[in-house]
Amino acid sequence: MALAELEESGLAEVSGTSVRFGHPLIRSAVHEAAGAADVRRVHAVLAELTADDRRAWHLAGAALGQDEQVAAALVAAAERARDRGGYGAAATALARAAELTPEPRARAVRLKDAAVAAWLGGRPGQAESLLAEARERADGDATLAMEIAQLRGRFELNSGNAAEAIRILAAGDSLGMLADAVEAASYVGDTAAIVELGRRAAAHPEGFLRDTVAGIGLTLDGDAAGPGLLRRALVRAGELEDAAGYLWATAAASALGESDLATEMAERAGRVARVSGMTGQLPVVLEFVATAERIGGRLARSQAVSEEGLALAREAGYENTVAAHLANLAVLAALRGEEEPCERQAREALAIAIPHRVGLRAGVAAYALAMLDLCLDRYAAAHDRFTAIAAARPGAGHPTVVWRMAPDRVEAAVRAGDEAGARAALEAYEQWSAHAATPESRALLARCRGLADSSEDAFGEALRLHTNPFEAARTALLLGERLRRAQRPGEARAHLRTAWETFEQAGARPWARRALEELRAAGESGQAPPAAVLDALTPQELRIAGLVADGLSSKQIAARLFLSPRTVEYHLYKIYPKLGIGSRTDLARLVVLQKAPVAGDDML
Repeated sequence: MALAELEESGLAEVSGTSVRFGHPLIRSAVHEAAGAADVRRVHAVLAELTADDRRAWHLAGAALGQDEQVAAALVAAAERARDRGGYGAAATALARAAELTPEPRARAVRLKDAAVAAWLGGRPGQAESLLAEARERADGDATLAMEIAQLRGRFELNSGNAAEAIRILAAGDSLGMLADAVEAASYVGDTAAIVELGRRAAAHPEGFLRDTVAGIGLTLDGDAAGPGLLRRALVRAGELEDAAGYLWATAAASALGESDLATEMAERAGRVARVSGMTGQLPVVLEFVATAERIGGRLARSQAVSEEGLALAREAGYENTVAAHLANLAVLAALRGEEEPCERQAREALAIAIPHRVGLRAGVAAYALAMLDLCLDRYAAAHDRFTAIAAARPGAGHPTVVWRMAPDRVEAAVRAGDEAGARAALEAYEQWSAHAATPESRALLARCRGLADSSEDAFGEALRLHTNPFEAARTALLLGERLRRAQRPGEARAHLRTAWETFEQAGARPWARRALEELRAAGESGQAPPAAVLDALTPQELRIAGLVADGLSSKQIAARLFLSPRTVEYHLYKIYPKLGIGSRTDLARLVVLQKAPVAGDDML
């Protein structure tokens, strides 16, 4: 009778077995007006008429009190949701399953699993609440308590005090907890902790993760066995399947001093993360992807990745990841000579990283300010900043930052007239790079020797070894300057022109200006290279254009960027007239032709 009255009044429409309300508020009002017993009866009826996930939820709605069978049905529904990347839905199902679970330990396990799903789904607040409840119910179960402690440490590492994360995670002896503790110590920049944790990890059976974690610690301790473990781990990189594994491969390559290989591993991590559905991990992975894009000289793409990662990290509440993306954006601004954005973003990153003891990100933010001085020819100021970064303690600085900034530090010291400082920085860099075997790592070392020893031959060796066009341009600029000052302008011009064109393409305006001034001083007028057509695109449009060039459909691009296919098509509708083209084929061809494989600074 009530349904007939609703239909006659126009508030609802009945068609077959479905009822459509004229407004969502009407539906809510009808539901609220029903008694609890009536709602349970309806759910019970619907459970008989439906299957799979919907049946599980209707059974839960019909349940009165705890019921293990219904809880198990919801757990199965959560597993199916996880399999298709629906971590948020899985978290909701597992949390409800825990409410219906009568056995205390099983309930705590399901709360813990719900916390993991919520974290991976980008819901840190819900994740921390669920984990706190799981912890309360895990009393007396040492194994479960340790699993929960590991999650607490992970949550602290992403959003809280990285030094506290070390304390929590170092209390465990499992390889997983030791690996997480090493990661936390690496963020802090606590070398002593990394060494101690790595030696503890070495007691575990060999495998990719054990070899990586132990290898990093032993290498930092000067143990000759360390690099061998890292090489063995990297041989297994082809077997990796998840983003976390590729990030550990990134760390292994970095520990060997091979930033180019580290870049490749980070890019693989990003590709895997984008298709995994683990939205909660994406902003963290994007920290490393953005850096890899910068190293590859794709400054606009690095900007777009960091802007995306920054938005996701802020939405999820991952403060330490916010600092990472701000620091990367500050470095990009420095490379473009943009003083105000660089200083602002670096300050914002430091305001998070210093109190949270995230020395890696504090070091990158400080590096951005030093690079700004170097780019703007303030050599004494740059030298002072690099020296301060090298002396910074854990939580405020980082040894990896010190290693990777060494080529810039040597250059600043030479230009500031501190030959002894340049020599000291070079010697430290030689020690760190002792096990590096990739051509680019050897090229950077040769360039540093050229600077410190005023060796033209060393610059020539660097140019022969470089695989990174941006770093090759920096070497070419230094060699061109030396040749011009030696009254050999004809030899200088080719190097200076190459450097200038590369810097222009990369958007590194301060270096482009310096190269152009040198080129003119060498007797060449220097006609500007043609502007890159893709510069007209916004960072998001540039990302979409690149994915089109990679052969992805609008649906695939939408899944990769967490957009709707309609939004992707809208962006393409704006891209075509900007570039004077009319099809995806034209866009793909243009992107391929315009892509400049130039590269930025070492991965920091």
